[in-house]
Amino acid sequence: MTPETREFQLSIGPRIGQVSAVLHRPVDSQWLLVLGHGAGAGMRHHFLESLSAALAAVRIATLRYEFPYMEQGRKRPDVPPVLEATVRAAVAAGGLLAEGLPLLAGGKSMGGRMTSRAQAARPLHGVVGLVLVGFPLHPVGAPGTERADHLADGHVPMLFLQGTRDRLADPRLLAPVLDRLGARATLAEFRDADHDFALPVRSGWTREEACRWLAEQAARWAEGVAPARFDRAQPIDSKQDSR
Repeated sequence: MTPETREFQLSIGPRIGQVSAVLHRPVDSQWLLVLGHGAGAGMRHHFLESLSAALAAVRIATLRYEFPYMEQGRKRPDVPPVLEATVRAAVAAGGLLAEGLPLLAGGKSMGGRMTSRAQAARPLHGVVGLVLVGFPLHPVGAPGTERADHLADGHVPMLFLQGTRDRLADPRLLAPVLDRLGARATLAEFRDADHDFALPVRSGWTREEACRWLAEQAARWAEGVAPARFDRAQPIDSKQDSR
């Protein structure tokens, strides 16, 4: 059956206003993931659209939303307090829309980092785990790990979905960060993928196939965090190899 898609306005508060949001929910959902976008592209970017569809195929509903600067057509991201307030409002809405489903939160790049910052500052109500897609550990050309300092205060399971050619997250720097988080951190690496999960032509993978792989990793991890209420159907056929 076709997943339910519902668009609505999400209120962030009187000083910030409203932003657009979209719920994409398959009828057999087992989890709901509140999914923030990256710094340079909004919730309707083709990557997030493809990822949302792939997640629906493995029974993960998504609630995507815009950050205020993107809603208003500005290029420069809002300051962190505004971004984190938006995350909290989206998670609160997700908690109402989940209707008893386990609630996950995260996002692509900046959206994931702002979600983890919000969680570290004050636990996001009802969230049982974070899904961080292309966590931006450092700016391009400026390797470091300071952006990950807050993760130790997250106190929930975290899934890191990373490309090995991500210029915003050197794998050699990310590995010790995740080691320090211990069992709370799970890393799934996509060989040869960049920050946007684009792959060399020689890989034989399309972006849509990459999104299916990401979705399946998320579903397997979510099963360990909050088991499905009934057995899921056979997962979609992705190119399973030594990714």
